[in-house]
Amino acid sequence: MPTLIIIDQPPYGAWSGREALDMAFSLAAFDQPVSLLFTGAGVNWLRKGQTPSAIEQKSVEKNLAAAPVFGIEQILADRNSCERYGITAPVLTDGVTLTDANANLLAQFSQTAFAG
Repeated sequence: MPTLIIIDQPPYGAWSGREALDMAFSLAAFDQPVSLLFTGAGVNWLRKGQTPSAIEQKSVEKNLAAAPVFGIEQILADRNSCERYGITAPVLTDGVTLTDANANLLAQFSQTAFAG
């Protein structure tokens, strides 16, 4: 029963995305198959070289780098959202797969949850 957690909020300024990431880690810790999809402003989570120290926050890059270790099956990025925010493949953090966020993708999961 795979679960898809969709993060559509930017990485800084709100906690809903981090809470969604925590939920994904929790599911994976209990051996529940879970994947993450970043779409809309949420694709900004996936930029390499984030420096949020100016706003006194820690980078989310380390959290995402740990996702496979915790058992997150896939980290997906919506191709159209990446184009909209000027994020190209070399800018994406390692382990991210570009995809089209559409009905065919959602049909692969029995449950979905939104961060926003």
